[in-house]
Amino acid sequence: MEIPSVLYAEKLLSEAQKLNPGLWVEHSRTAGFCARKIAERCDSLDNDTAYVLALLHDIGRRDGVMDMRHILSGYNFMLSEGYKDIARICLTHSFPYKNIKAYNGQNDCSEKETKFILAFLEKTEYNDYDRLIQLCDAISFPNGPTYIEKRLVDVVLRRGFNDYTIPKWKAFFELKDYFDSITQSDIYAFLLKK
Repeated sequence: MEIPSVLYAEKLLSEAQKLNPGLWVEHSRTAGFCARKIAERCDSLDNDTAYVLALLHDIGRRDGVMDMRHILSGYNFMLSEGYKDIARICLTHSFPYKNIKAYNGQNDCSEKETKFILAFLEKTEYNDYDRLIQLCDAISFPNGPTYIEKRLVDVVLRRGFNDYTIPKWKAFFELKDYFDSITQSDIYAFLLKK
């Protein structure tokens, strides 16, 4: 995989925080923590790779307040840095259910950008890193890991509900079941313990 070192990834996130401070940064750190903890229990996943991918999944927010466009902004930024695998995660993390209309919030992308995202999702076969970051995005509050249900309700309260919300929620629960199976544990048992 083409990813930066942990130190460089943390530097990129710190620089992004200076450009656009916000709760998204701590959310990204929580996602990184969750990804590493889950990867530690998965033979097929590397801990540092999982951490870096999750840490930078929302890096497009460095460019300011935006909605769906942050995924494309992150994709383009990570490509410019030479990290195509993180660029991929920037696009796939919001779509456990592969339907662009399932995005909670506004599509602030141009028609050309929307077509690019659609085509990218259509041709991309998700791997376990895509799945892991999608799950970690759905269990990460800025102040720490949480239950999927709490995070999904929080997102709907802030961004709205649409006809594709329920299928997307089902996809998140399937991801949790998948990683519960791989880790042979309820992920909440090791992520939420006090």
